[in-house]
Amino acid sequence: MIVVALAGDLMDQSKLRGALPDIRFVRTGLACAGAEVVIVDLDRFGPEIGAARVAAPTARIVAYGPHADREGAAAAVEAGADRVVARSLLFRDPAAVVTDA
Repeated sequence: MIVVALAGDLMDQSKLRGALPDIRFVRTGLACAGAEVVIVDLDRFGPEIGAARVAAPTARIVAYGPHADREGAAAAVEAGADRVVARSLLFRDPAAVVTDA
């Protein structure tokens, strides 16, 4: 499974790499081409979801952010995210969240 993440925070990257060793980190949605799963930090890369959807039209896009940010979650879905989860849920078990249907 090819997993790409738009996540700039070094702690987030470390946690994701620990659970998904082959993950690739990128800085733009267009760099997600070829991904099967795209993980997006809504705080830093929310606006890149649309570009990620264009670059990887069949990818499963999982966005994460603050649990109380309902507006941000709705905007992520509108832009093309398949699933939006709270940051705490993602980092409890990142591998399960990205593979969970």
